[in-house]
Amino acid sequence: MKSKFLAFCVAMICATSAWAGGIDRVEPPCWWVGMDTDLQLMIYGDRIAGSTVNSEATVKGITVGKVISTNNPNYLFVNVKITNRLLNPGVYTFTVVTPDGRNLDFEYEFLKRRDGSSRRASFGPSDAVYLLMPDRFANGDLKNDSSKDAEEKADPTNLGGRHGGDLKGMIDHLDDIVALGATTIWPTPLLFDNEKDYSYHGYACADYYRIDPRYGSNELYRTFVEKAHAKGLKVIMDMVPNHCGTAHWWMDDLPSETWINHPENLSRRADRLIRTNAAMSTHSDPHAAQVDKESCVTGWFDVTMPDMNLADPLVLQYLTQMAVWWVEWADLDGLRVDTFPYSDKKGIADWTKAIRNEYKNLNIVGEVWFGDVASCAYWEGRKQFDGYNSQLPSVMDFPLMFATLSALRDEGTSWEPSMTRIYNSLALDWLYEDPSDILVFLGNHDTPRLAHELGGDADKMKMAYAMLATMRGVPQLYYGDEYGLQSADGTVGHSQERVDMPWGEFTRSQLALQRYVSDLFTWRKTSKAIAQGNFIHFRPDSRNVYVYFRTVKGEAVMTILNGGKEDYTVDWSHFSEITAKCPNKGKNVITTERVRVGDTYVVEAGTAAVIEFK
Repeated sequence: MKSKFLAFCVAMICATSAWAGGIDRVEPPCWWVGMDTDLQLMIYGDRIAGSTVNSEATVKGITVGKVISTNNPNYLFVNVKITNRLLNPGVYTFTVVTPDGRNLDFEYEFLKRRDGSSRRASFGPSDAVYLLMPDRFANGDLKNDSSKDAEEKADPTNLGGRHGGDLKGMIDHLDDIVALGATTIWPTPLLFDNEKDYSYHGYACADYYRIDPRYGSNELYRTFVEKAHAKGLKVIMDMVPNHCGTAHWWMDDLPSETWINHPENLSRRADRLIRTNAAMSTHSDPHAAQVDKESCVTGWFDVTMPDMNLADPLVLQYLTQMAVWWVEWADLDGLRVDTFPYSDKKGIADWTKAIRNEYKNLNIVGEVWFGDVASCAYWEGRKQFDGYNSQLPSVMDFPLMFATLSALRDEGTSWEPSMTRIYNSLALDWLYEDPSDILVFLGNHDTPRLAHELGGDADKMKMAYAMLATMRGVPQLYYGDEYGLQSADGTVGHSQERVDMPWGEFTRSQLALQRYVSDLFTWRKTSKAIAQGNFIHFRPDSRNVYVYFRTVKGEAVMTILNGGKEDYTVDWSHFSEITAKCPNKGKNVITTERVRVGDTYVVEAGTAAVIEFK
């Protein structure tokens, strides 16, 4: 039997080399003893449909179950059952016996799981998530900027091109992320995206089991996670079960005629593609026409993004195993799911449920891009009016982002001051099962940058960050926003705004903003009231001042957002239902200024104050 190291190396390079006898690929590339997730091997090779499969380890704890063929003669799907009490970790030989009499052997490794893997902890309200785009964050290895395996080569002068950021650069700047006060890292997809251009974003996967060689390798990704963990940082993986890329290796020979939706798009001009109508509301709309529902789910997200058919059990099992494999392989702490409501509604819920069946505590946050709370809350994991349950423990709070930015851009009216928009959004938290687990943010890789939205106003950005650091939910920062980065020419658009992080070239004002954010989020890590406390807010009056508290026994945090034109003197009596029950001595967590309940305290116009009472 080969050594484990050699066998695993063989398994990991199976995407680019063939086993003897005509088997080109087996996925997943390895598995673990002790998993609850069913294992179904996808085997790709020449004319293997209709084959039988057996294993040398049948008596040692491996049982080959149903073998499924599709309309493509080059694929087999093999159900494998592992009897955990019998099987020892190691490399085992499987034999594919083809209808034309060939015996095709391949070796497959079953590894030992980490202790406590199924009970791994995840990220939550005590954390702060740092979202970064690997290609634009930091270039730590100039040698991998381009790769012989990748179509698109590096061109830092091209706004929409590859700029060279990589895993080594992310590793090099882990201390900067820690210093900011973040506790969790969410990189946009790191899997191989081999489109001819605009591949840097990573959302058009070419291989679900391979890190993009321009970022590094599977091994380096695992090293990145290990080093992040050593510094107290958690890691979230960005996953895209809704679509792959047109450059995916299986596009030249699809596993089945139902593997993707609208395969006829592959031979159509771009202007004639069947695209999604993006009508995500049809899922919860009791009046929606079936044709509109189907268009949302089966239409392609973009010209380079074929739509995966999660209604197909083989596709669903493939994508489920893929997610579980990466959590186990890299020792991940959570997942973010792209374009969640664009997938088959039942399929994506089953996918989420299966992952959380393997990892009971794993947090999974879904991108559900709606401007209203009701539509977002529909996708949070609980039984809805129509019986649907997405199984998602967390969703992204787009409504609060829109409300916050709008509130800070203008003052509203005397009847409806702008800060009321934030208040009104949060007043609908009753629609959520657990609002403390919702991901809150001021912007991300798909939205205009915070500095652009707020006209570069540093005071408004500080107000926004004061809110983000003290709000209910899990805060997410977007790389560079802590410095107030904008596009070079001030215009918006993905290519313009996804700027390279200018390490070592920040201005004095940018560094001042970063220090403010760092002070806030470093303090946040010490606050029990923020991590566990209740949320109580007071309706803004005509002065356009929004005040809310986070409270836990013996502790309270008071946030004051003065969006008005006049300085605000705190009326302590108005907040007595809270202040009468908490310690009366506190301090401003940014200025360290001492504050006593009942004493005169003034918050200047257009600024924020965060006061901790302990």
